[in-house]
Parts: sequence; structure tokens; C-alpha cells
Amino acid sequence: MTSSEEMTMDDRRDSKESEKSQLSHCHTEKSQDIFDKKARRQLIIASILCSLFMVGEAVGGALAGSLAIMSDAAHLLTDFASFGISLVAMHLTSKRRTKKLSFGWYRAEIIGALMSILFLWILTGVLVYLGVERIINPDYTIDPLIMLITASIGVVINVIMGLTLHQPGHNHSHGGSPSYSPTDSGHQSQTEDNSTERDDKHLLDDKQKLVEYGSISNQNVPDVEKNDHGHSHKKEKNINVRAAFIHVLGDLVQSLGVLVAAVIIWFKPEWKIADPICTFLFSILVVFTTMHIVKDIMLVLMEGAPRTVDFTDVTQSLLEIQGVREVHDLRMWSLSMNKIAMAVHLAVEKDRDPMDVLRISTRLVRKRFGISESVIQIEEYHPTMSECHECQDPPD
Repeated sequence: MTSSEEMTMDDRRDSKESEKSQLSHCHTEKSQDIFDKKARRQLIIASILCSLFMVGEAVGGALAGSLAIMSDAAHLLTDFASFGISLVAMHLTSKRRTKKLSFGWYRAEIIGALMSILFLWILTGVLVYLGVERIINPDYTIDPLIMLITASIGVVINVIMGLTLHQPGHNHSHGGSPSYSPTDSGHQSQTEDNSTERDDKHLLDDKQKLVEYGSISNQNVPDVEKNDHGHSHKKEKNINVRAAFIHVLGDLVQSLGVLVAAVIIWFKPEWKIADPICTFLFSILVVFTTMHIVKDIMLVLMEGAPRTVDFTDVTQSLLEIQGVREVHDLRMWSLSMNKIAMAVHLAVEKDRDPMDVLRISTRLVRKRFGISESVIQIEEYHPTMSECHECQDPPD
């Protein structure tokens, strides 16, 4: 091989490395989330079924004189609103960020969810008030036949919606280089994974730590999704569809409760007090099932650290990169329920290449912890940092 041919091959290699560096400097090749058409279709079908039965249940509840059915219809109204919010959120999060909205439209989902829950609580309060009135003044009539028919249809509709929104629990892929993604809408490029496998010389086992600095490229970060039997599992499905499925399960329980109350009143008309009692039980169920959602929403709005990522785990993982001596000013927050952002300072030894540390750490937090937005500042380590009060980890 002539010297000119060797130079040509070296130039090509340098060009490829330069291109890869440019692509991976702070983004993946596909930084925009893919619009999940399947999830969108599932939510649209569920929304249509929900809206149709909501109208039918409201009419049936009015004809039967049943508060329990009306409370179920109110719950369906909030479910319909939540489905709509999920669809709008999926559309907005696919839009590019702007100079004014530098993080994009991720918080639209949070604001919409909060409004939906507040509306549900108002409706629940009204129904509880009407239920108390019925107990104080039991001069009301209930048509058990209409109540029974409406409740039975409600159970069937909720089962159909549940089947529509159900996502298989074991979705895996064999071979390849798996990548962590909180939702199905955040796939990395398969081309990137394949090229990573071909180019890497020292693939690490998932049990190894990041200790051989210099032999690890930014593609060599072990992936927590990889299992011992050689293929990867997606831990989560589309979060919007998953949330909708949980809503439908709650509706199914409520519809079964209405059905039980209808059967009781059918056989024992004098026990019509079962209707307002059922309304009270559903109201308690609504409050308890939405409180944890409100807590999560408040955590996001307060820029709190996400529950799914441990502060200490992130710190220790970054310290495993040889050359990193101190990790400080680590901040993590949620842009939405499934979109995590992070900013951190890494103090590295003087003789270490800061660009290598940047590439490794960026890929590590993305693949191991699902952090999609990261700002990592590399700085030279000074011994005084270990004694600096501002550089210490914050309290729990």
C-alpha cells in the first residue's frame, strides 16, 4: 500500500470521526420525537367510544333518576378531556421549539391535565352535594330497569375501550444495540445503533463500570435495558396511552359498582339509598386516584427532580468515568411526565480530554437514565473543590 493510499484512508477515517462527532455533540441523530401514529389511533378510537357512551349515560342517568350513573358520566367527561389533552400533547410535543418557548410545548400536557382534574373535582363536589340532599330528603324515584341497562352497557363499553388501549407487556427486540426511551415516541436511529456496533472495538458488558478511560467512546456506555439473555425490553409503552388505560380501568370499576347498585335496587326498590351511597364511594375513589397525579403535576411545575431518577445514582455513574473527580451543581427536573432535563458541572483531571468526558457523560445520562435534555459543563479539577460548600451535594 502506497503512502498516498494510506493518507487517503486516514483522511476518510478522520472525516467519518468528524461527522460522528458533529452528530453526537449534543443531540442524537433523531432529536425530534417520532409522532406515534398507533398511539394516536388508539386514543382517537377511545375518545369516540367515550364521547358516545358519555352522552348515552347522561341521558340514561337522567331518565333513571340515578346520581350514580350521572357521576359515572361525569367521570367519563373528564376521561374524554384527558384523551383530548393527550392527543393535543402528542401533537404539540412534535412541534419544534421556538425562541420564546425554548423547551417547546411539553408543559402543555401538564397544564391540561391539571385543568382536567380540577374540573373533575368540581363535578364530584356537585354530585356529593346532590347525594347528601337525597339522603336528607329521600323523596325521589329511581327506574331500576333503565339504570340496570345503562350500567350493563357501561361495563361492555369500558371493556372495549380497555382492549383498544391495552398494550402488550412484553415488547422486545433481539440483537442490535438497544437504546433507552421513556416512550415509544423516542426511538433512536437504527442506523446509528448498527454503526455503533461496527465501529466500537471494546463493547462493555452491562455489569462493567466505566473505568477504562480512553478506550471508551461515547457509544460504549452500557445500556440498562440490556438483559443477560441478549435482547432488550422496553420498560414502558406510550405514556399517554398507558395513562388512558388506567383511566378506563377506573371507569370499569365504577361501572361495575353502578351495576351492583342497579341490581340491588331492582330486587329491593326500598334500598334506593344505595344510589347516593354509590355516588359517595365513587367520589372518594376519584379523589384518591387523582391525588397522586396532582402530586406529580406539582412536582413538575415546581421543577422538582423526577421520581424515576435517583440523584445519587446519577452522581455515582458520572464519577465512574475515569478522569472525573468531582460532580457538583447537579440539577434535574421534568419538562413533562416523561421528559427529563439535567444540568451538571464535571470537574476533570488536567490531563484528561474534556471532549471525551463530554461525549461519554452525555450518552451515559441519555441511555442509562433516559435524560433527553442535558447541559454538561466540563471544568478543570482543583483540590479546593472537595472542601467548597457550594460544590457539596444538596440535602435530601
